[in-house]
Amino acid sequence: MSMNTHCTLPNVAKSAPSAAEDSAKDQAQDQAPALIDPFGRKITYVRVSVTDRCDFRCVYCMSEDMEFLPKRDLLSLEELNRLCGAFIARGTRKLRITGGEPLVRRNIMSLFRNLSRHLATGALEELTLTTNGSQLALYAQELADCGVRRVNVSLDTRDPEKFRAITKRGDLDQVLAGIDAAQKAGLSVKLNMVGLKGVNDDEIIPMMIWAHERGMDLTMIEVMPLGSVETERLDQYLPLDAVRARIAERFTLRDLADRTGGPARYVKIEETGGRLGFITPLSHNFCESCNRVRVTCTGTLYMCLGQEDAADLRAPLRNSPTDELLNAALDEAIGRKPKGHDFVIDRTHRDPAVPRHMSVTGG
Repeated sequence: MSMNTHCTLPNVAKSAPSAAEDSAKDQAQDQAPALIDPFGRKITYVRVSVTDRCDFRCVYCMSEDMEFLPKRDLLSLEELNRLCGAFIARGTRKLRITGGEPLVRRNIMSLFRNLSRHLATGALEELTLTTNGSQLALYAQELADCGVRRVNVSLDTRDPEKFRAITKRGDLDQVLAGIDAAQKAGLSVKLNMVGLKGVNDDEIIPMMIWAHERGMDLTMIEVMPLGSVETERLDQYLPLDAVRARIAERFTLRDLADRTGGPARYVKIEETGGRLGFITPLSHNFCESCNRVRVTCTGTLYMCLGQEDAADLRAPLRNSPTDELLNAALDEAIGRKPKGHDFVIDRTHRDPAVPRHMSVTGG
């Protein structure tokens, strides 16, 4: 059971904001203009990493011997709460908490409890979480109590031995128990599965069927060239065009216009009734409609996952008790957001496109 089952959220699912709350929200938005990049894209979705630490060492994500950041470099939970509030005041409608593994950060639920107030006022439409599922059984009910309605769980295989090999130290039963607990708490669960050539490509269709039988979406993700890992990335890379073609041999796929705020493109599998998503940063660039930025646990803002350009938000956050410096830093940074990334995987690009690991940027 969770250590703390109390949350500040006053029945978000059932209570509509009052006229006074609507007025206050509109006034705040008038005072703080929306963040719009040079290409006219409004930034409405922010992914915030709360830690670079993780209890897994997935072969495509982290090195076996990771050097984690000293704790003094991390934003405190109070600073993360303030930073998220600043983004929300500038038009962020969807906030995703990531890591590393976010649920391994000590007292992380205090951040969810604080952020839930923005759901109560209607200033924030959605507060979500990406997790490896290892701690989900402990926190699922409390997350639901704080207004979280959806979680993404990373699950690349349902084979216990293969799961251990991919994660280096994960326990599949623990993750499956977390999924059970999340669904019992009323959370909608979406599975994220990284396609790994020669590793789990034979499990994609069985995973899809299993997920749909349990009422879960499945999103396939191409491996991304982020950070140096022990495995050769080209050996891992499985183009999802080939995966889709293989699925289409057995099932009827209908393209959907559905979007969840991220880069996934969805199809409906007519035979199962479920949704299947594809995130294809390599085979199909998804940058044209990008409305997202990422903030690391140290307060570094990356305007693009696949670029190194970044902005320091920690200094303005710590140098002033008001948000004037922080808002100026946000304006300057979003003004540099690029049109797209530079991800490439082939024999002439053996080094990672970006040297930082995914766990540092935020998964």
